[in-house]
This record gives sequence, C-alpha cells and structure tokens, in this order.
Amino acid sequence: MFFLVVPLAASAQNYELVPLTVNANTSLRGLSVVNSDVIWVSGSKGYVGKTVDGGKTWQWMQPSGYEKLDFRDVQAFNQQKAIIVNAGSPAYILHTNDGGKTWKETYKNTDSAIFLDGMDFWDEQNGLVFGDPINNKMQLLRTKDGGLSWQNISNNLNKELKVGEAGFAASGTSIQTLGKGKVWIATGGVTANIYYSANYGKHWHVYHCPIVQGQSSTGVFSINFFNAKKGIAVGGNYLKDKDNANNVLLTNNGGKTWQKPIIPVFGYRSGVTYVNKNFCVATGTSGTDISTNGGKNWKNISALSFNAVAAAARRVYLISGKGQIYALHITDIH
Repeated sequence: MFFLVVPLAASAQNYELVPLTVNANTSLRGLSVVNSDVIWVSGSKGYVGKTVDGGKTWQWMQPSGYEKLDFRDVQAFNQQKAIIVNAGSPAYILHTNDGGKTWKETYKNTDSAIFLDGMDFWDEQNGLVFGDPINNKMQLLRTKDGGLSWQNISNNLNKELKVGEAGFAASGTSIQTLGKGKVWIATGGVTANIYYSANYGKHWHVYHCPIVQGQSSTGVFSINFFNAKKGIAVGGNYLKDKDNANNVLLTNNGGKTWQKPIIPVFGYRSGVTYVNKNFCVATGTSGTDISTNGGKNWKNISALSFNAVAAAARRVYLISGKGQIYALHITDIH
C-alpha cells in the first residue's frame, strides 16, 4: 500500500488516496456506501464484496448460479441487506437478507433487448431500476417492498426515447432518488436528456442536457444532486477519455437548465458525488478531480483509473475496472 498526500494550496486542504484492496479478480462498477464502516461493491464474474470495518478487511462472494453475470450496481441498506442488478440479457435482480450468505432471485427478464443500467432507493422499501429502451420505451421497474418484487411501470413515461438514445451502466449512478418521490435519470448516445419525476415515477418531465453527445459512446454517465435544485452531471466520450471539451455541467433548478463550470473536469468521467455542498469529487478512467466550490472549478488530483465514486462523511470511496478499491481521505472540508 502506498499513501499519496498532496496539499491543495488554494483551499488549504489535504487528501490521502489510500488503496483498501488491490487487484481483486473482478471489474468493479457497483458501489454502495452505507456508512464509514459498511461498504458493498459489485462487478464482473458474479462477484460481490463487502466490508464492515471501513475497508480493512473484505468478504468476497459469488451468488451461486450467477457466477458469469456482470453486476453493475448494488444497493445496500446495512451489513445484512443488499440488492444487486446485472447488465445484459437475461437480466436479474438478486436480494440478500443475511449478508450475502444466500441470495434470492426477485426479477428475471429473458428478452434479448433487456439491459438494466442502474437503481436507487428512496428508502428501504421503495426503489427504482431503469434500463435501456425496448421499442423506444425506457424500462422502469418499481419496488414497494424492499426489492422482494418488481412492477414494470415503463408505460408511465409517455415520451419515447430517440433511436440511439440509452442509459449507461458504467457506474450505476445515472439515476438518483431524493426525498419523497423525486428521481432523476440521465441518458446519452445520439442525444442526452434528464428524465425527472417528483412522484415515484408516476409522471415525468424531460429536460435536454447539453453535454457532449451525438455518438453511442457519449452523453451523461453520472449525476448527483445535493438537493432538489443543485446538481452535477458528468460524462463525455469513454472512447476518448482524456477529452474534456464538455464533460461536466451544473444545474441550480433541478435539471431544467445546465451551465458549464469555470474550470471543467480533466476528461471523461463516469462518477460524481457531493461530499458536502462545496466539496465534490468526479472520477473516470483517465483520472479523478475535486472541486471545493460546488463544481465551479475542478482540480485534477490523480491519473489513476476508476469507474465509480461515493461518499460517507469525510471519506470518499472509489472503485476500478481492475478490482481496486481506494479511499480518499480529506481533511479541513468546508
């Protein structure tokens, strides 16, 4: 393990980028931080990982019968209960109530076109999974019983997606729930949009997002909202991950309109998170950036490759396609 401590002169802040585990036998994309002690991750080859001591030790598991799946997203509620979703067809949603000792299949779809991109929960009972369009209709799955059953509510979204418009399963964070019923879903491809519902997915509004778009490899890959108004969208072109012409946008009205920051992120980014209203972290395969003023100015702090990022208190966690899990420790956060 190595420690990288770099003083940020402009903000008088220090950070430590600390590897918690290196080169696990899986490509990690799913990350759920319950608190500073309990963290779940998920990835390829059917692997799910869990720590209950802040990353000092990890337990790795492969749900029996699902060893070939790529679990792109995980939602954990404590050290016992978690839900995982895979990408591709057939699509599965699995549920555990005993810390991963056993898993129950609560959803299966064998349609050749099914591709689930991510999920988020309003509370322990109510959650939403979204997937790529089938017949131009975004796939929406709603649970009211903590993931034990799922209802297809795709018909609630009246607007058809354009041919070539879809979501991205790069980090499971192109969907976010907030408060009582609010949810945002971001897309990309030939066009990039933000789909917003204020009532658990019953009714939807669609807002165009002017991030880089127009190709199947471009669009919004991750969103994070600090509150119902203030949010960040990141993405770009994952095939040109060092390009940064228009990879990050900010909103102050819940996604209706978006503005460019003063100094952008330094490449394609597939994950973004608020640590507090001022401190933000964005990451991707070409590096990690931080902002100390709510996303207006970004500073690159590492060239290491990551897929997803999530925060708990003063600790930020990042996961990579090479099975690496890092903690970004930050001092003097304002």
